[in-house]
Amino acid sequence: MVVVTDARDREILRLAVPAFLALVAEPLFLLADAAIVGHLGTAPLAGLGIAAVVLQTVVGLCIFLAYGTTAGVARHLGAGDLRGALTQGVDGLWLAVGIGLVVTVLGVLLTGPLVHVFGASAEVTDPAATYLRIAFLGTTPLLLMLAATGVLRGLQDTRSPLVVAVGGNALNVALNLLLVYPAGLGLAGSALGSVLAQVASAAALLVVVARAARAQGASLRPDLPGIRSAGRAGVPLVIRTLTLRAGFLLTTYAVTLGATGPREQEVDLATHQLALTLWGFLAFALDAIAIAAQALTGRALGAGDVVAVRETTTRMIRWGALSGVVTGLLLAAGSPFLGALFTGDRDVRDLLVPVLLIAAVGQPVAGVVFVLDGVLIGAGDGRYLARAGLVTLLAYAPVALLCAVVSAGLAVLWVAFTAVFMGARLVVLLHRARGDTWLVTGLVTGRRVAP
Repeated sequence: MVVVTDARDREILRLAVPAFLALVAEPLFLLADAAIVGHLGTAPLAGLGIAAVVLQTVVGLCIFLAYGTTAGVARHLGAGDLRGALTQGVDGLWLAVGIGLVVTVLGVLLTGPLVHVFGASAEVTDPAATYLRIAFLGTTPLLLMLAATGVLRGLQDTRSPLVVAVGGNALNVALNLLLVYPAGLGLAGSALGSVLAQVASAAALLVVVARAARAQGASLRPDLPGIRSAGRAGVPLVIRTLTLRAGFLLTTYAVTLGATGPREQEVDLATHQLALTLWGFLAFALDAIAIAAQALTGRALGAGDVVAVRETTTRMIRWGALSGVVTGLLLAAGSPFLGALFTGDRDVRDLLVPVLLIAAVGQPVAGVVFVLDGVLIGAGDGRYLARAGLVTLLAYAPVALLCAVVSAGLAVLWVAFTAVFMGARLVVLLHRARGDTWLVTGLVTGRRVAP
């Protein structure tokens, strides 16, 4: 049983609660953006949807800027090297600038081909291209936000990112309202408002990190060896992220392939999208504990305290499982009613109930998986996570495709996703966590530490 009065539990909650609120702030304000654009008409809203998929994919692949930086900074902090922690954090920031500039140039140049990949009509493609071309200008600020958030989490500060997330997203909504309607810029105004809010948010986070770096005498200048080191450390996490996204894409492909007719395909895809949306929203609650796991694991390993790592990991696994039980019960209880919030299609609403019940059963497994993922990321065990992701994908792919070929139905496919994909992730992560290979203490060699 988890005892909240324990000092370790209080520390987990101190990091996890602000992280959860910051994670939830983003989708809530994105919903507000969609509502603002939605009043412009169906075509602009559909264009926003296409642009959002492209941007989310780019940012999702760069999540290592937050995760990898958190682990490295926390390890230095645990070793008592605050100056080195901030020096490594600065390396991550400069890496974000480099990647952001490249992505911005390529994104602006390739906006047309990117939106045309989706095969939408000109009425949708044109506004999508307008939004995306402007939104790509915010790539560097977005990636800086990821890296700076990683630095602060590594320093055990999840409150500052929360304040900036809430303030920045509120500014985003205000600017969208102003530029879309009174200024008459339409969808372009929405994109511009988002970019300006991202610049302001990135600036606020950079001020916090820069002040801490100056206080410790850490250099703010770019250091090529340090930047290259940060980039190499991020490659395995990119592979891990690709395998996870491939699993979700494969599931959606199987839904499309397994339908026996146009109407069934329409219903299955709509239901699947709603289920994935709700699954993703609940994942924020579980991922907040994983963020705490990254910070606490890195700090304890930097301090050479393996006993603390083991004890904290055990407690966080319990927190993850308990959180999964809670979210599962909430999802099960809401399953008969949630469909009506999103659609009036009776077939979709009826099919959504069993799918959500299956997802609810899988929530405790997801809670433990997310925590263990965070622990191993905090330990800098990215190479294993990359290999584990590939193994998981190889185990799940034939099962998902078989469900599609035999037209097993959406509910059966979700059983496969929960049992095989999430189950395989649980097995490979538990296998690693029970061993000692990942428990590397002290500072990781090959990274720059300021003298």
